[in-house]
Amino acid sequence: MCGIAGSVNFRLDIPSLTRDLFHRGPDEQTTFEEGNLQLHHHRLAILDIAGGHQPMHLDHLTIIFNGEIYNHLEVRKKYNLSCHTKSDTETILQAYAKMGPDCLQEFDGMFAIAIYDRKRNALFLARDRAGKKPLYYYCDGKSFVFASELNSLQRQVKTSINEEHVQQYIRMGYFYKSSTPYKNIFELPAGSYAFVDINAPAAVITKWWDIHTYYQVKSTDTFETALQSTDNYLHEAVRRRVESSDLEVGSFLSGGIDSGIVSAIAKEYNSTLKTFTVSFEGAYDEAPLAKLVADKYQTDHHEIRISYNNLRDDVEKILANYGEPFMDSSAIPSYYVSREAKKHLTVILNGDGGDELFGGYRRYVPFARYDFFKPGFLIKNTAAVLHTILPVPQNKRSKYNYLYRLTDFARKQSLPTYLSATIDSFDGFEKYLVKNDAALQQVRNDFETINNSSLTGLQKIMNLDFDNLLAGDLLVKMDIATMAHSLEGRSPLLCKDLLEYIPSLSDKYKINGRQTKYLLRELAKKYLPAELINQPKRGFEIPLKKWMDNELKDVVASYILSKNAFCHQFVTPSFVEDCWNRKINTGDEKRAKMLWTLFALEVWYKKCYLQYA
Repeated sequence: MCGIAGSVNFRLDIPSLTRDLFHRGPDEQTTFEEGNLQLHHHRLAILDIAGGHQPMHLDHLTIIFNGEIYNHLEVRKKYNLSCHTKSDTETILQAYAKMGPDCLQEFDGMFAIAIYDRKRNALFLARDRAGKKPLYYYCDGKSFVFASELNSLQRQVKTSINEEHVQQYIRMGYFYKSSTPYKNIFELPAGSYAFVDINAPAAVITKWWDIHTYYQVKSTDTFETALQSTDNYLHEAVRRRVESSDLEVGSFLSGGIDSGIVSAIAKEYNSTLKTFTVSFEGAYDEAPLAKLVADKYQTDHHEIRISYNNLRDDVEKILANYGEPFMDSSAIPSYYVSREAKKHLTVILNGDGGDELFGGYRRYVPFARYDFFKPGFLIKNTAAVLHTILPVPQNKRSKYNYLYRLTDFARKQSLPTYLSATIDSFDGFEKYLVKNDAALQQVRNDFETINNSSLTGLQKIMNLDFDNLLAGDLLVKMDIATMAHSLEGRSPLLCKDLLEYIPSLSDKYKINGRQTKYLLRELAKKYLPAELINQPKRGFEIPLKKWMDNELKDVVASYILSKNAFCHQFVTPSFVEDCWNRKINTGDEKRAKMLWTLFALEVWYKKCYLQYA
């Protein structure tokens, strides 16, 4: 795991890069220069500590690489690659030399790759299938600069704010695919690669992997076959992620089935496995459930109690780490959890991706029965009438809130249905937002491609969540939270085999009646105590309502109620005040989410943009 950066026709400020990326690679920092090209590498040494130094060279190729290729030894054997180190970096170089970009199809891992190819006189950049490892780039037609984090890139180049993308963030809750809050700065999309001509630098992007392809495949596997195949793929994924490290690998262990299965299988490959459970003051405590798994497998278990006592002092720093407005409030506990885990080890397994791949969200249940993206007249109008007469819910996790949300997205169609069913921060209050259809035009185009495909309603929303929520929010959150503490997170459920197999399975293997994540729950019966099998999805329970009214009340108000608040350019100032003073008809949870979205925007504007503009 590392931090990378580079440039064409641009002189990098190396001391600045070293400061900004040090947390991603504290073990070694190296810069390579040739002609008008620079490559900069920060190393967090995990695999082949002695032989894995970067940049690494092979004939006409030079590479810097962030991530891990867990099956790299198998790739070596399959293609008879002659390597001199144990490093997966050398495997990538050899495979690229033999196959070019097609080598990416062979890799099971997480990666952001930069290869200087002298024969093509080009820079080759690539990201993994799900987008676990980030890669941002700046291009103005004359120069090209890339880096692992937005903060480090923005501090190298002079740029301005992309207002359309900020509008996109406010409406959607995250930045869509290649979008960032800056002009001329983009993120290389997940599952994509680009060639950049050294003489005329511009990114020519190719999509090399798309989960939509695998949703269009129709598997005929029986449930028993699917269950056994999933078990086999998970074993292989966990084994690879435990053994591909010269450092100890531990596992996060919550009270859920995703991390529970991962930890149970990991114990087979690490007899001294350390597991970590966290609990937060004032939140539902999953530690007793996690301990049942730890006791069953006799892991070296650690229960970490996290306090929010220093939240007021830490919140601006935590949000500023992202280099962009980031509204997912679970970034706060993720930061604290990663900080505590790093005190014990450097590599940790997690259950990321399980919900998006296997069907873990409650909102998937109605989509398994009906395609709400194309509602009939009767359903749409009935839902509209019900939504009008139903009172606004106050309890986010109540059955009534579930019903209310259902009537809300059922009364709409196409993209508004998806936005309402997922991150619905300003849903219903669009009239108070700056109107700009261009901000969501690309989102609409991509949505309609999926909506007009042959997929079922369930497949559509799961496909969309993988492309949008997972890549744009959840994986961004965990990458920044873990790497802020030089901690590497590995996600077996996002392995190549599962990503290319599970989408093809029947809907009923994912949602069975009202049961979410059916296949994985059935597999869990083999590994986990019965008490865990049917536990509802929780994740980190964030007391956001309480923060808005207590711990963070003053600091949030000082940002979003200021006369010069940046957010007032995008949201009507009177609405911001009415929302703060509870003069709008909405539940406390949604109110808190809207305020937090604007607060995150203000923190980014002042701590990231203005400070280095």
